[in-house]
Amino acid sequence: MQSIENKILESLGKCGRGTVFFTDRFSRLGSAERLRKAMEVLTKRGDIVRVARGIFCYPKKTPAFLKEMGITSEYQMPSADNIASAIAKRDRIKIAPTAAHAQNLLGLSQQIVMNYVYLTDGRAKKVKLENGNQIEFKHTVARNLAFTNRLAMLITFALKDYGQEGVTDEHILRVKELLSHEKQEDIERDYPLMPEWIREILKKCYELLLSGKSYLN
Repeated sequence: MQSIENKILESLGKCGRGTVFFTDRFSRLGSAERLRKAMEVLTKRGDIVRVARGIFCYPKKTPAFLKEMGITSEYQMPSADNIASAIAKRDRIKIAPTAAHAQNLLGLSQQIVMNYVYLTDGRAKKVKLENGNQIEFKHTVARNLAFTNRLAMLITFALKDYGQEGVTDEHILRVKELLSHEKQEDIERDYPLMPEWIREILKKCYELLLSGKSYLN
């Protein structure tokens, strides 16, 4: 008879490496205590990796070229976005990265992010990760999650965190570069959700793109 551990691995194998999952995903296989022990066994064997309380990953193996660059870990850990997306899918909520996290994702900042902040239409909560970092979900009004374009949303949250006086020419040029790969009409649909000063920055960026200029003045 196949063990619970092997049944879990067989199921994960069908999902593929990199899958983030929760203990209760396998509740049909046994009691909560039996599943807890199964996760302990699989973790000790190195078959899965615990990323937070009750949250695990069926990890991808570190490619050879990364090991040659000095990466000693046998496995690649999931990103905070992968973990947050898995939580959002499980809880059936919407999320959007904000503040320094959004800036980092857009290449507007090289700051090392320790706490990943997301707006959500679900309840506010914090998830402590095994690596010492933290994912925080902050409840927000539906309007803030009504964007139809992800890039427009990320730019809005990133710039709002800087504030109008904190946005530099370098930030604007980076936004211009990002917008060069996005149709203007797709961004314009979300203009009503943005503060006026952010709309003006985006309009300026598209004017520069149309003119072929690589500078602001």
